[in-house]
Amino acid sequence: MSAAPARPVVPAVEELLEGWRRPRHAPSLPESYQSIKIPKGVGFFRKALAFAGPGYMVAVGYMDPGNWATDLAGGSRFGYTLLSVILLSNMMAILLQSLAVKLGVVTGRDLAQACRDHYSRPVSFGLWVLCEIAIAACDLAEVIGSAIALNLLFGIPLLWGVCMTAADVLLILLLQHRGFRYLEALVIALVATVGVCFGIELFLARPDFAAIGLGLIPRAEIVSNPAMLYIAIGILGATVMPHNLYLHSSIVQTRHVLPDASSKREAIRFATLDSTLALLFAFFINAAILILAAATFHPSGYRDVADIGDAHKLLAPLLGTGLASGLFAVALLASGQNSTITGTLAGQIVMEGFLNIRLPAWLRRLITRLIAIIPAVIVTAMYGEKGTGALLILSQVILSLQLSFAVIPLVIFTSQKSKMGQFANGRVLTASAWIVAVVIMGLNAWLLQGIFRQWLA
Repeated sequence: MSAAPARPVVPAVEELLEGWRRPRHAPSLPESYQSIKIPKGVGFFRKALAFAGPGYMVAVGYMDPGNWATDLAGGSRFGYTLLSVILLSNMMAILLQSLAVKLGVVTGRDLAQACRDHYSRPVSFGLWVLCEIAIAACDLAEVIGSAIALNLLFGIPLLWGVCMTAADVLLILLLQHRGFRYLEALVIALVATVGVCFGIELFLARPDFAAIGLGLIPRAEIVSNPAMLYIAIGILGATVMPHNLYLHSSIVQTRHVLPDASSKREAIRFATLDSTLALLFAFFINAAILILAAATFHPSGYRDVADIGDAHKLLAPLLGTGLASGLFAVALLASGQNSTITGTLAGQIVMEGFLNIRLPAWLRRLITRLIAIIPAVIVTAMYGEKGTGALLILSQVILSLQLSFAVIPLVIFTSQKSKMGQFANGRVLTASAWIVAVVIMGLNAWLLQGIFRQWLA
């Protein structure tokens, strides 16, 4: 009686040799994995265009409604001074997102899959729970921001506006079914809408360009002034959204990249260029919000504007045209809807990556949306606009708490030659990444203790 043929073990052995505890399973976002072809023998710009898209989907997380309050507060209270903080935080974000690109392209894993394949099952499960809480909190901020925008534009009650945001699930399904490029195109169109709105706003506000240039230079006053330092920490601490690291490491794999080293190196170069340009555009948006507040509210004596609704009400009388308030609300709606699209996609990536559970796309996105909408509906119904503002702050606190659990594994994985081979971070890059990680985590910890002290006072 002949023995049964042995099961092939080569893939598992290869994965263990690469430094992973478990072999790689199904690819990230299987319905879109390597679905976009990369042209061969074409020029730089056509090649760059083929890789363009994922960076802008990630960049929307850096201009979401959760970031608007700190930018408005910084500009209205301290003028242009904190522009340098926005610039510094953007440089940090560019570095960490480039590491997410490298992890996805080189290992064929997104960050969630990498955590599952590296850590023990209990640790991986714990990281998944924390990440799901963070994504729900982030989604909550986008839902509230979109609802506020619908209220400002059309007078729709906040409660109805929160419920209406669930419709974007159907839009995502429709576009992704037609191809990932359609989803990228929608996101880029909404990002462009935000950019145009704030470009017009800045033209109406007529800011002091000399003061803008000086504001991009860091000052010792930022550290010595406790009130200024607190807002600066708020801007820096809320810079990197943890779900963006999971998202980016997955969606870069939508490009069909050959497994050889030269193709991977080319993909890393162009995908990093894509994300860098997109994040520089996000810097323009965040800087524009602060500049608008600095040029409009600060010289007029309105130096405590941090609420989105208050900013909307004050823009029209201060700038002498209702167009200013309308554009502000349109930009908020585009920003909120954009962020819900990418946040819902990140939810699918995290669940499938950590647990290797495949749910129908419509069910996964519906679950993600309901997790955000249910608390928003309850708080809005009970406390109205004041309650949603408090919920928005709470969502940012939760995001800050979870950040280190995404940043630290990312830096560790991309610095190990056993996992990355010749693409592992060099000493300078590794040191820079750890410095950025420690700074961001330290600032988040400082910001959180300040918020908790305010709550306990």
